[in-house]
Amino acid sequence: MIGRFDKERRVSNNPAERALWFIESHLSAPLTLDDVAAIAGVSRFHIVRAFAAATGVSVMRYVRLRRLSEAARALASGAPDILSLALEADYGSHEAFTRAFRDQFGVTPESVRASSRLDGLSLQEPIMMDQTPLADLAAPRFVTAKPLLVAGVAERFSHDNGAGIPALWQRFHLVEQDIPARVGDVAYGGCCNGDDAGNFDYIAGVAVADFSNLPRSFAKVRIPAATFAVFAHPGHVSTIRRTVSTIWNHWLPQSGCTVADAPNFERYDQRFDSRTGDGGFEIWVPVIR
Repeated sequence: MIGRFDKERRVSNNPAERALWFIESHLSAPLTLDDVAAIAGVSRFHIVRAFAAATGVSVMRYVRLRRLSEAARALASGAPDILSLALEADYGSHEAFTRAFRDQFGVTPESVRASSRLDGLSLQEPIMMDQTPLADLAAPRFVTAKPLLVAGVAERFSHDNGAGIPALWQRFHLVEQDIPARVGDVAYGGCCNGDDAGNFDYIAGVAVADFSNLPRSFAKVRIPAATFAVFAHPGHVSTIRRTVSTIWNHWLPQSGCTVADAPNFERYDQRFDSRTGDGGFEIWVPVIR
């Protein structure tokens, strides 16, 4: 039986981790310091100091740097409308955005778009969340599941840039109502097509009955029938790396199970709050017992 202290420690949340998750998953939405503090569960005074202590940068400066960095990536990829990028980055005009962009990078947005290069730009990458192991990971249950079809939005990541996944979920929530043949209200975050270099495809999506009428703008993955070890993650979503690291580095080596060559995924049901990151979810890992 887990003692009270261990229970509280397992479900407690680091304010800086909660703030990082919220910022990355709402980067294109209006964000204030009050919003971030509320999600972190602390005061404005507290989050300003906690975030800076953990990351070395202030909360709202991190927001600005991340938005300008994502705008720079879009410009280097040929984004045609600078005003749209300015508004998405929460600047009220083309001129205000250009001023901030030039102050940060020393070049104008137009020059980055014209060169299609990011060389020399000091971009702010997403800061990775804590992945130190848990001391009290609850034992999984085992489920033999039927094949599952998932449709949504996907992107290629590596273990070095996985901090960009919350932004992918933001994109998914903008289009999830457009996915045809949806089955149920559960959302899935699936990892598949991994390679030896640590790269993998991550899809944020929903279960569908079939892919026949799926628009080409959506990604899809078929998760085959398998036996899964199902782990509960009761805490805030920002601490998922800790749970995943503990599963792969501690539980699996001692479990007597072999990981199957199939996608693993997160399962988010109606208890999960996509705005706050609270409510908990499950992590499904395919295994051979």
